[in-house]
Amino acid sequence: MRTRLRDRIAASDPGLLRLTAGLRTVGAIALTLAVLSLLGTDVPHLVAGAMAAMVATFAIREKQPGAQAVTLALGLPVALASVSLSAVLGERRVVGDAFFVVLIFCAVYGRRFGDRGTALGLIAFQVYFLSLFVGATVSALPGLYGAITVAFASSAVLRFAVVPATPAGVLVRLRLAFRARLAQLVSAQLDLLDAGEDDMDKALQAVREGTARLHETAMMIQGRLEEGTPDESAARLVQRRIADAEIAAERLGLLLLSARTAERADTLTLHLPGAPAPAVAVPAVPDESFATLRRDLRALHTLVLRAGDDSGTALAHVRNRLLGYRDEENLPPASAAVQDVFRGIGEAARAVLGLRIALDGPQDESDDSPATARSREELDAEEAALDGGAEEPAQEEQTGLRRPTTRAAVQVAVGSSLAIAGGELLSTQRWYWAVLTCWIVFINTSSTGEILVKGYRRLLGTVFGVVAGIALAGLVGQHTVTAFALVLVLIFAMFYTAPLSYTLMSFFVTAMLGLLYTLLHTYSYDVLVLRIEETAIGAVCGVVAAALVLPVQTDRRTNELLVTVLDRLAEVAEAAVGQLSGGPADDLLDKARDLDQALADLRAATQPLTHPVTPLRARRDTARYVVALLETCAYHARTLAATAELLPTHPSIAADPRLRGAAGRTVRNIRAIAARVADEHAGTKAETGPSIASLLGSDAGTPRYGRITDRVLRHLERLDEAVAGLARPLGVPVETPGR
Repeated sequence: MRTRLRDRIAASDPGLLRLTAGLRTVGAIALTLAVLSLLGTDVPHLVAGAMAAMVATFAIREKQPGAQAVTLALGLPVALASVSLSAVLGERRVVGDAFFVVLIFCAVYGRRFGDRGTALGLIAFQVYFLSLFVGATVSALPGLYGAITVAFASSAVLRFAVVPATPAGVLVRLRLAFRARLAQLVSAQLDLLDAGEDDMDKALQAVREGTARLHETAMMIQGRLEEGTPDESAARLVQRRIADAEIAAERLGLLLLSARTAERADTLTLHLPGAPAPAVAVPAVPDESFATLRRDLRALHTLVLRAGDDSGTALAHVRNRLLGYRDEENLPPASAAVQDVFRGIGEAARAVLGLRIALDGPQDESDDSPATARSREELDAEEAALDGGAEEPAQEEQTGLRRPTTRAAVQVAVGSSLAIAGGELLSTQRWYWAVLTCWIVFINTSSTGEILVKGYRRLLGTVFGVVAGIALAGLVGQHTVTAFALVLVLIFAMFYTAPLSYTLMSFFVTAMLGLLYTLLHTYSYDVLVLRIEETAIGAVCGVVAAALVLPVQTDRRTNELLVTVLDRLAEVAEAAVGQLSGGPADDLLDKARDLDQALADLRAATQPLTHPVTPLRARRDTARYVVALLETCAYHARTLAATAELLPTHPSIAADPRLRGAAGRTVRNIRAIAARVADEHAGTKAETGPSIASLLGSDAGTPRYGRITDRVLRHLERLDEAVAGLARPLGVPVETPGR
């Protein structure tokens, strides 16, 4: 039961990053309040200390503890200077407002200096806002200095002593999360096997979500490998094993879907949200092969969850049986589609074995079958073949107003100026709420559409948060201890839900502010209504500034990212096919992950186009379809890259020089589509023609175990079809040579 609970928590919060952030922040605030209370501090300074502790904790994003300590130490004088300037300029309205705008510009511009510049800018802005919230004056500065210093010290204690998180520790927890999510995906695939015709869509959706969650965890691990592993070779080994497991799991889901339906399933079905499941072809009462398949999927699920367990021989027996499916003679009698699933289970078991060796080290090999021993030899050979890889080429940095940080700084400064003017028309005392909203909607956004969606979500969360704040304020009254306890609960909920839902985070923030106003004896229904009005003004000012000042239209942003994805896809496909054709080894793992990261950026940028409230339904469907096609292309490209890396370590399979010429059309089409997206007046066209199999010769479709062509042919054909399918929604003409 304890292990099951641990796996469930690990899967729901990979790396326990949200839990760690929530505990650190709440712990820092609680420690600050405890110390200040023992010193006899009044309520306004308690509130200031609590807010400063929150800022000092969440602002720092660096991964290494040493870098975090330096940033935290630099943040304290920045915070003291910020609160001092706010108090001194508080009596000079015009000068104070002008300085606030300059501070906002500098804080956003500081992002160009990395995590440290971002953190110091955030501390400067938030502490200035804090001083406005508590009404800081020059006479109150000594008390505020003390509260802020205690807050930063408390944050350091929680970060480095109570809730430490080293890069290596976070990576270990992310690995556990990957295993847990892999087990959940296998469980969803088992449900897909058992689903009746009426439940197929629901089961397929669960497989889609499980596949996406597994990929998300793989990307999180990728981002932590450099800091969390002892050397580059260890990082590359973990990267390889994670990629193998992800590919094997996704392929197994596709094979299961094909075995359950009347025809071979298209990979697009696993990536397009809402796509209906193909018609079920399997009878209601499954035959013996399906009973065996069900047993082996359960066994694979057990193997994933107990990958680090060496106790007894039962697990070794299960592993040996599943790995035996990699040999044709061990496949149970069944239809070709069902036998493909057994092969997929064998490859998934091999991927799990590779994960175990890479993550947990050597293990007992006394009970190995010949198939298991051969799999270990293959994995050892692959590990020996991994090298440090090549250095990434330096990217050209944009300058002036083209630099994203400079452009964003100008936009937010203009938006904040408008927010100050509009906010003061509503309230000369609470105008800073409009500025805060304008600031926040610009954080981590890159286009006008993203800012519009974020502003909408913040306003929605604020409205519901006001209702909750009214209810909580009525229940708490003037009970200070109870109010602070509820504040801590709401802050934890805010940080725990922030990566999941910006609307939920805004809800908890606003509800917490209602309690803080109660503690400051400034709570009223009118104040919370004013909070909604100021939030609306801030969101509008942010959108106006983004739309009119150095605007980055959503279409332009998505087109730029789309071109990047297509370029990365062409690089992976060309390099993989080149190696499969007998060319020199290339750094395929890094190229594949660069493709994944570019696709993740594109997926995030298309959120304004795919948001449920968008009135442009056709455009929303097109955006979803294009992203799903690109995800399909990325899956096949990843598989080609993984297969290409088998060549140096598997003498039983050989390269096929014909592949380079047969796949040339696919790469040319990718580059033609990229050129057309980058310049709609470009004269490039996509081309169609004979299938890849026919280009390889008449014997290309004849299965021959051990020939590399048969392993990659289907992926090459599916990639070619998906790339050709991209041409129509992107407005690229398609021609057939010879017609």
